Amino acid sequence: MGDRVLSDLFAPSRVAVVGATESEGSIGRAIVTNLRDDFDGETVPVNPNYDEVFGLDCYPDLASAPDVDLAVVVVPPHVAVDVVRGAGEAGVENVVVITAGFGETGSEGAERERELQEVAEEYDINLVGPNSLGVMSTPLGLNATFGPENALSGSMSFMSQSGAFITAVLDWANDEGLGFKDVVSLGNKAVLDETDFVRAWGDDPDTDVILAYLEGVEDGGEFISSAREATDDTPIVMVKSGRTDAGAQAVSSHTGTLAGSDRAYEAGLEQAGVLRVDTVQELFDFAQILAGQPLPEKDDVAIVTNAGGPGVMTTDAVGDSELSLASFSEDTLSALSEALPEEANIYNPIDTIGDADIDRFAEAVDIALADDNVGCAVVLSAPTAVLDYGELAEVIGELQAKHAKPVAAAMMGGERTENAEETLREDGIPNYFDPARAVRSLDALATFRDISEREYEDPTRFEVDEEHAEEILSRAKDRGDNRLGVEAMDLLSAYGIPTPKGAIAEAPEDAVNAAQDIEGDVVMKIVSPDILHKSDIGGVKVGVPDEDVYDAYEDLVTRARNYQPDATILGVQVQEMVNLDSGTETIIGMNRDPQFGPLLLFGLGGIFVEIIEDTTFRVAPVSEREAREMVNDIETAPLLRGARGRDAANVGSIVESIQRLSQLVTDFPAILELDVNPLVATPDGVQAIDIRLTVDTDEL
Repeated sequence: MGDRVLSDLFAPSRVAVVGATESEGSIGRAIVTNLRDDFDGETVPVNPNYDEVFGLDCYPDLASAPDVDLAVVVVPPHVAVDVVRGAGEAGVENVVVITAGFGETGSEGAERERELQEVAEEYDINLVGPNSLGVMSTPLGLNATFGPENALSGSMSFMSQSGAFITAVLDWANDEGLGFKDVVSLGNKAVLDETDFVRAWGDDPDTDVILAYLEGVEDGGEFISSAREATDDTPIVMVKSGRTDAGAQAVSSHTGTLAGSDRAYEAGLEQAGVLRVDTVQELFDFAQILAGQPLPEKDDVAIVTNAGGPGVMTTDAVGDSELSLASFSEDTLSALSEALPEEANIYNPIDTIGDADIDRFAEAVDIALADDNVGCAVVLSAPTAVLDYGELAEVIGELQAKHAKPVAAAMMGGERTENAEETLREDGIPNYFDPARAVRSLDALATFRDISEREYEDPTRFEVDEEHAEEILSRAKDRGDNRLGVEAMDLLSAYGIPTPKGAIAEAPEDAVNAAQDIEGDVVMKIVSPDILHKSDIGGVKVGVPDEDVYDAYEDLVTRARNYQPDATILGVQVQEMVNLDSGTETIIGMNRDPQFGPLLLFGLGGIFVEIIEDTTFRVAPVSEREAREMVNDIETAPLLRGARGRDAANVGSIVESIQRLSQLVTDFPAILELDVNPLVATPDGVQAIDIRLTVDTDEL
């Protein structure tokens, strides 16, 4: 699916409503009425049963109607596909299918939805829905929905997977005076999905902020790349509902256990530059400030208040955020002490005290914003008899414009704030009853500044032996089992991830020969795809001298047979010893997520991985910068850098191993999950000691 041009979807000059009617309580009636009331263009009813609807000429089908740019389909499900085909034949490029009864209703509906996709593809139709509330665009007064009211105009564009959520949000936003540019109800996303709208709105000069309420993302990789492009200058704020770990497959790897689907969303959305929020309130708190305020050059906040208690609350909120409290310069402090009474506090947070009138308050805000150490400000006030909120709102707007630094207001109170809020809104300044919300919103501005400045680099491509890797993976298919263990160590070698010297012996004599090729004592491990936790059953022997290798082989096989008589035993791995004392055990792994694809994991490894759970995730493929961030993000990263007199590990080689693993799992979609545990990191480099993976044998 290439980049679709959606401008006519939101700016049609003529809209047809197929299934238009005057029947009370019908959706067809609601949509015609909404269009007739507000739409600047022409509304064309289509219904073979009427000659006219609400005084407008009504046509039997799209073929006989005048040319339309957008068709809204409100007919029963069994005829909807034929109507869309008719739209294609009539050359209509944009179609919104309101009708439900498709993929959300079971197998018959799913079949109908597939037909709809095929028709849309055949005629290259931009199709919204099915099962959609419709679309809106305020510049033309377009309300092609069956919602009860139109949106106010503004610069936020909003998509939602839930139609009911849109009606609730619009009802609330209209009371709050919040406006939108475009609104779309995604419905079942049969053709157009969130990625298409991110692209369209990212290119739209009239959309300042993209808002989304999503239950899922159709294609994570596509979404990440289009969102990265959009967030160069257009922020995306999203509520992603459904935080549960409904993992895609039965999970047998550590990575799979730790990487529930919400982890993939968290990682994917972060890499895409999306601001993910948990609540609808935050969605609009962030949206308002992003649409109305400049980005801060510094993360240091000044707080100006007339109330000590709320000032302390605001300071606490700064402590919980990524922002910091600004330190004022000497000039600022002397200007403040001149401007304020003796009992006022001139240090941050500035307390102008309860008897502050408008002039004193204004002077304090002006002095604070003028300080070069200040990146942004919260102006906080409790109602007093000497302070008029309307005047304060005007002053805040003037001073914000004068200093061009972002400001959030927290005028606490009820009715008396209403007119002041309106004044602030006209200047693009949001007002929050709770000062902690003001701080979180300024924090979102600073986060978006960092996102918009990000440089995305391409992943490194390493020289690898792809053929050898494929041959190893196909062994699982030959064996009729989808799991591989240490017998697949060569898979890592083929992709340049260092492994200790070793071999897999199928008889005790082979083990003895293998041990003689290796210097010093050896490690021996049972090789069985059915025995996952080898050390728990005594399936591992460490430091075996050459003369004991024969007996050790037989002992390991006997133990495995006693533990699990039906287990497939492929032999015993004989491996050179790796000095664990000078190294740190880490884990690198991958679990394939249904939406985002390969999700990489890095963390502390060995036996601690599931106990401590100090892990970090990214969606592959990753660049060197992202791989390095993974290593730096874990809480135990200081261990790797040589804390407490330990030898520092060679972090560069860990970073490279993550990148090589990223390339492996991107090259082979058949790998569903993979763990390298432990990957021992020493001052000299890394060694992959053990591997297990699951493959989809149908993909090979």
